[in-house]
Amino acid sequence: METLDKFDLAILNELQNDGRLTNAELASRVGLSAAPCWRRVRALEEAGYITGYRAELNREKIGLGVLAFVRLDAERNSGDALGQMEKAIRQISEIVSCHYISGSGTFELQVVCPDLSEFSRFAREVLIHLPNVKDLHTSFSLGEVKSAGALPLGHLAPQTVNQSIGSTRTGKT
Repeated sequence: METLDKFDLAILNELQNDGRLTNAELASRVGLSAAPCWRRVRALEEAGYITGYRAELNREKIGLGVLAFVRLDAERNSGDALGQMEKAIRQISEIVSCHYISGSGTFELQVVCPDLSEFSRFAREVLIHLPNVKDLHTSFSLGEVKSAGALPLGHLAPQTVNQSIGSTRTGKT
C-alpha cells in the first residue's frame, strides 16, 4: 500500500475520531460496503498506517492530577549510553511520552503523577537515577488546552483527475 486514496483517508479520519466504530458504521460513513471497508482497514493496519486502538482516559478522573514536562540532559551521547537510557525510560509507566529533542537537552518526557509531592519523590528517586542522566529540568502543565488530537490528513488528500490534467496542460506542478 504505497498511496492512500480518498476512502483510505476517510477511514483513517473516522477511526481517529472514534476507534470504536463497528465495521458497518465505518463503511456507511466512508461510503463503502462492509467487505471492502474491512479489507481496507486490514491493509492500513498491515501497512503500518494504523498502529493500534486504545481508550483515552481522563487522567484527572483517575487521580493523575500532575502533568510534568521533564527535559533530561545526558552525561554522554554515545549509542550505548543512550540505549541504556531509552530502555530504562520504556519501563517506567509514569513516563507516558518520550522524545529526542533538538537544542539543549537530550530527551523531553511527559510524566504523570497523582500530585506534586509524588512527583517530587519520583524525580528524586527515579528520574535522577536513570542511567546516564546529567541533569533534569521540569515544567508543569497549568491546564490542558488540547490533548491527544487527531493527526491532520489534509496534506495527504489525493489530487482529483481535473487537478492533475490541469496541472499537466499548464505546465504547473
